[in-house]
Formats: sequence, structure tokens, C-alpha cells
Amino acid sequence: MSGNEFANYLQQHCTPLGQGKFKGRLYDVGKYPGAVADANTPQYIHGAIYLMDEPGSILRTIDDYEGISPTEPQPHEYVRALIEVEAAHGVVTCWVYLYNWPVNKLAQIVSGDYLQHLVNRADK
Repeated sequence: MSGNEFANYLQQHCTPLGQGKFKGRLYDVGKYPGAVADANTPQYIHGAIYLMDEPGSILRTIDDYEGISPTEPQPHEYVRALIEVEAAHGVVTCWVYLYNWPVNKLAQIVSGDYLQHLVNRADK
């Protein structure tokens, strides 16, 4: 599934609920971000929260897209985890894809906001 096809799939099956954040560090992996949860850091990772219409089916599709299906070799680049996310209406538990490979050679996105990072990178 291409990136555009995946985005269209998510738009058809997920309803945006607003923005959220959780404690951790965000890294620039190249063409995409890598989030590492860390409750002991003062930094936050910012993102959007979506409600899935059929979570089981949609999560399997996202797992395939992210390369973490059971048929993919280990260790997976990402792991899916339930994380408590701070939202405008309170704390909600959300599925989050966390980066699972070493980050020591990756640039950290200190703002924790990948979309803003892309804008800043394009301006240079």
C-alpha cells in the first residue's frame, strides 16, 4: 500500500478527535519520525488522536504498513503500545507506534512536533 493509499484508508476509517501529547523523545528517522516514550523526561511528543471505526481490522492494516506484522522479521522497527496521552479533554489511552531500534545516530526533534520539524526543514 502506497503512502497516499494508506492516508486515504485512514481517512475513510478514522475520525480525528484532536491533538494529544505524551512524554518522550522524537527522532528524525529520515522520511518519517521515531517516537520513544519516556515518562522521566520533561519533553513531549505531539500528535493527533483518532477514533477507529473497526480497531481490530485497522490495527492489522497499520501493523502491516509499519512492518510489524507477525510475518515480518524481528526486531521490528516499531512496536505498538498503549500509552496514556494528554488531550484537551483529559488523559486518554491510545495505541502508539514507538520506535524500537537504536537512536544514538539519529537527530532528535527537540520540539516533539514532526510536522513543524518538516516545515522547518523545508525552509532551510
